[in-house]
Amino acid sequence: MIVTDIPAAAASPNPATPQPPVSPSIPAATSAAPSPVPGQVGAPAHGSAGAADADLVAAAVAAAGRGMVDREVVAEVVALCAVAGEHLLVVGAPGTAKSEAVRRVAGQLGGRYFEYLLGRFTEPNELFGPVDLRRLREGRVEFRTGGMLPEADIAFLDEVFLGSTAVLNTLLGLLNERVFRRGGTVLASPLRVCVGAANHVPEDPELAAFADRFLARLFVEPVADARLEELLEAGRRPAPVSLPPADGAAPHGAPGRPADLLGALDRLAAAARACDLTEVTPAVATALRRLRAAGVPVSDRRAVRSQRLVAAAAVLDGRDRATTRDLWVLPLIAPTADAQALARDTLADLIEKSANHSLVHAAEEMSRSVHARAERLARSAAALLAEHGTLPGGPDSRLRLEGALREIDAGFDPDDLPAVLAGVRADLVAAVSPT
Repeated sequence: MIVTDIPAAAASPNPATPQPPVSPSIPAATSAAPSPVPGQVGAPAHGSAGAADADLVAAAVAAAGRGMVDREVVAEVVALCAVAGEHLLVVGAPGTAKSEAVRRVAGQLGGRYFEYLLGRFTEPNELFGPVDLRRLREGRVEFRTGGMLPEADIAFLDEVFLGSTAVLNTLLGLLNERVFRRGGTVLASPLRVCVGAANHVPEDPELAAFADRFLARLFVEPVADARLEELLEAGRRPAPVSLPPADGAAPHGAPGRPADLLGALDRLAAAARACDLTEVTPAVATALRRLRAAGVPVSDRRAVRSQRLVAAAAVLDGRDRATTRDLWVLPLIAPTADAQALARDTLADLIEKSANHSLVHAAEEMSRSVHARAERLARSAAALLAEHGTLPGGPDSRLRLEGALREIDAGFDPDDLPAVLAGVRADLVAAVSPT
């Protein structure tokens, strides 16, 4: 278990961030959770302020994925779900770096992080806190939640479906309502996103209601054989310190991070709740009808809540109005790997122009569109130029820049480049050309 305060952001919400009212009968944890109600009024992410917040979160997510091989999508979808106010289920075999990806993005975003590996015999107290003995002597059954899941901003629960009935029932209310209820304790939780992990999607119908609380699904495979050299090289490098000591002190030598990342996340979440979905609603409805007709299970609840992912994608792209550019998120609601592949094929013509400036890997993976590929190549090339543009590594730097140039030219005609790639390709050519 890891319970810690991450100083990359203040534990309490930014004073300027509109917060939902909390009933006097439900005390809030130190930082209040964004309201899960769609359409709640908040500051839309239009203009420079919203774009600046999106850029902050995008930079944090990119830093989290740096040094990991083929796990950038996981980091990006965690951020997407945090802005949407939804939860994520990551399914994959053991040893596929599911927990490491979540831990790194939590370390970049800041706030309080809780991590636990569930088992058949996990006691509720291990997640939610022990009985308050002082209160018990007074005849009241209350729980001490400090440092436990009810007061976490970001949580990761490994083997989430192995929990007992008592654990899962309490989790159900916490995930769905952001309110912790146990005994005489009722507490508003600041939880932005809970990431559950499992080796497979459960087939037990008794777990269906709980599994349905994880709107977005990702299916992780081992790193492809073609990238094993990258994996081996990454494995030789020291792992970055993504979490500070439990006393909250910043780790020695940790790179400076903006102090308001959690505040930026909350402002984007408020903007997503206020995002204008009018223009894209007919396209979303068409997409959902197609998915159901193709045999992809989409309940009414998942259909309604899919709009939150669309809105979150829009504000992370720096806009306060959703368009068909944001429909790449819809395959994420498919419940199985096969259903997700079918969803991508079924919606191919609707998501062919999808892309996202902040979540370049996730948008490309879900949409397979040329626009998303162009955004991802432009982001990767810009990062390479920043690191190797002056050829500090000599031949190695040149090879990396030439590789990026070859990847662009293999996917696009140099005479008909998307605007997002034209400038960065010219910079790559200039960097590798003999002086």
